[in-house]
Amino acid sequence: MDQDQKDILNSSIVDASEEVVNDSIRPQTLAAYIGQTKVKSELEVYIKAAKMRQEAMDHVLFYGPPGLGKTTLANIIAHELKANIKSTSGPAIEKAGDLVSIISSLEPGDVLFIDEIHRIPRAVEEVLYSVMEDYYLDINLNGQEGTRMVHLDVPPFTLVGATTRAGMLTPPLRDRFGISEHLDFYQTDELQEIIQRSARILSYNISEAGAHEIALRSRGTPRIANRLLRRIRDFAQVENIPQINQSIADKALKKLQVDSCGLDALDRKILELMVDLYQGRAVGIRTIAANLGEKSETIEEIYEPYLLQIGFISRTPSGRVITQRGRDHLKKVKKEENFE
Repeated sequence: MDQDQKDILNSSIVDASEEVVNDSIRPQTLAAYIGQTKVKSELEVYIKAAKMRQEAMDHVLFYGPPGLGKTTLANIIAHELKANIKSTSGPAIEKAGDLVSIISSLEPGDVLFIDEIHRIPRAVEEVLYSVMEDYYLDINLNGQEGTRMVHLDVPPFTLVGATTRAGMLTPPLRDRFGISEHLDFYQTDELQEIIQRSARILSYNISEAGAHEIALRSRGTPRIANRLLRRIRDFAQVENIPQINQSIADKALKKLQVDSCGLDALDRKILELMVDLYQGRAVGIRTIAANLGEKSETIEEIYEPYLLQIGFISRTPSGRVITQRGRDHLKKVKKEENFE
């Protein structure tokens, strides 16, 4: 086995172990789920009503930036309904046959979770319409004697779709979701509570100040908060520090190049590009991505939402513009925060 193969294998092992950790700290009930108060209270009503009627719950669409709990909520819905869940993603459904295979395996009351639902091909999406609305499939079978249509009834089920790009959903698909919920960035106190809960489950010793420091720099996102917690735990363990306190959290986060507002190196490169190369003029997202060697989707889905949320950039008809607040933060980082 050459070094490249070893690196791929090691990377796969790390990804698998991270997924196991994510599953272990994922809440199973609405009561255990922290944050998104409005969404939780509404889902509680919809789930209870569906159970009282002994019917499949209406189809649900979750949309918002990545890492806010869309997958977790899909699993919670299935758990609360005492139903099985089958999970897939938009990119994995390349043709109608892929969708038919999944749909035909559903049992009454099951939950079907489709992540990145905006990436389903249009031809496949059209198959979903009758499935979601009237619970049936009409399939074209091509044989030696020509084409014939087969009608397949589908048991009532709940489709849960998740997307970071709600604007890319076609109106016919979006309108077939009876429940539509927007997930927003979390508050610092909510993230602190999530970090403390995760630390207890994973048997990490963490102080309140340490959890607060991590929460401040987690970009309003639980997934990032939990990832930073695990990395800071590594630094604390190597330095033989028995508790994750504010001091080791701050030291580790500086080594990870995460600044006081949760921005990482690429966030700051985006801001610096706007200032240094374009002198604060409006610039398109594709131009930003090309200059940084990143995909425009990565910038638009992962980095831009938080920069907009905290007011460091703004959108204009001509493109993205850095704000005075963003400029001030860059100056502060260069003056006060020396990354190793």
